[in-house]
Amino acid sequence: MRLERFNVGWMTAAAGVWRQGEEDPARPARVPVPAYLVETDSERILIDTGLHPGAVEDMAAHYDDEDVGAFALEQEQSIADQVDLGSLTRVVLTHLHFDHVGGLALVPDSVPVVIQRAEWEAGGDPAEIRHNYFQPRDYAGLERELVLVDGDHDLLGDGSIELLSTPGHSTGHQSVRVGEVVIGADVAHFAAVLDDFRFPVFAADFDAQRRSAERLRGLRDEGLTVLPGHDPDLLSPGRLL
Repeated sequence: MRLERFNVGWMTAAAGVWRQGEEDPARPARVPVPAYLVETDSERILIDTGLHPGAVEDMAAHYDDEDVGAFALEQEQSIADQVDLGSLTRVVLTHLHFDHVGGLALVPDSVPVVIQRAEWEAGGDPAEIRHNYFQPRDYAGLERELVLVDGDHDLLGDGSIELLSTPGHSTGHQSVRVGEVVIGADVAHFAAVLDDFRFPVFAADFDAQRRSAERLRGLRDEGLTVLPGHDPDLLSPGRLL
């Protein structure tokens, strides 16, 4: 089994947005946007899709939302520039924030999407959309097969890839274990957050996010490699397995 990480953009916002308790919360902090490709003998699975090029060009216009000004976006290459999306067998979405699902529109409609049922249902509820800071343009109205899962799920039925329910950052957030590597996604933006619990200023449920962080910390302490969501010190592109 092969696991590779791609850089599919950068986001800059005030440091205090990414992590509470910063000494200088107003200083700009630039973080990477990763996506992952898992390859087996019979599968090519994309985990998250990164930013949409249209959002990088003009985020407010792309989403018709003037309240997105806290984020400045950059992208050298979209996921479509780096991966043959037509050869994918499925896409796993950790959650529906724009930096994870924005590139879904670039993926052919023939490729099914796997997501937690709680997250998908939240993405269709106006109150939950506002509460989670979702951008429905990223996912609403796309005609493709959806595979909705409830809680932990053995993706291929052989134990090699496991979806882990890790809510809190968003209503139905999930992480993905690939062999001995756990793609934690936004349970913790930075590796240190698994110990200090300094989450971003936004979350669907901070108490649930802490429980999810404690779960991933336990996996880390058992010897698994747990990857944070946006840590610039750790998330360089390249092969992981």
